[in-house]
Amino acid sequence: MEKTRESDLDEVRRWIVEALDDAKAANILELDIRLLTQIADWMVVASGTSTRHVLALAARLREAGVRHGLKPTGVEGENGGEWVLLDFGDLIVHLMLPATREFYDLEGLWNERLGAQLTQARERQGEG
Repeated sequence: MEKTRESDLDEVRRWIVEALDDAKAANILELDIRLLTQIADWMVVASGTSTRHVLALAARLREAGVRHGLKPTGVEGENGGEWVLLDFGDLIVHLMLPATREFYDLEGLWNERLGAQLTQARERQGEG
């Protein structure tokens, strides 16, 4: 899959966050994961108040994607509603119930990995 241009990716992030905010998603967080993985450049994590709300957030993002000419390449979790993942290529969106989000702590996992990456990079710079 071709990488999205940075300016295009910024625009995608903007309308995704705006759509989530308009639909009353809670605790919307954008994570820059470019240093950590090649699967995506950004991850957006947000919470819904109920399974119905999480599913409505996912539907809202699908609708926004259609308006912006971008359909998710994959969607997982719509049969349950505790955790829905939408894959927009270089940007992945995780929509979760608060308890599910707290249990899996994606933010903590990715921030921990980012901290380790930055430490390793600093150590390599010190070796040179």
